[in-house]
Amino acid sequence: DDGPAAKVKRITVEPGQRLSYQSHDKRSEHWIVVEGTAIVTLNDVDHTVPAGRTIEIPVHTKHRVRNDSTAPVVFIEVQTGTYFGEDDIVRYEDDYGRAGS
Repeated sequence: DDGPAAKVKRITVEPGQRLSYQSHDKRSEHWIVVEGTAIVTLNDVDHTVPAGRTIEIPVHTKHRVRNDSTAPVVFIEVQTGTYFGEDDIVRYEDDYGRAGS
């Protein structure tokens, strides 16, 4: 799944959970929702993304996904760019105490 210009992940967000509000300096992301309905926040604007739909997250865009439903949300994340390290994450809000990292 890893290549020189892309990285692919499968991510599950459990009911009532959300990921950190973050951005990246060196990569963009393309999310494909495969199960459930995701609420995706891009630069403080919420978008409802049901299964079978996609959303683009450009470089430097603040983003997060949350699951307001009673079933898991599963999406495929395709990262493209020049660097995919975990240190290319700027966290603005995080439910797990990682904001500012």
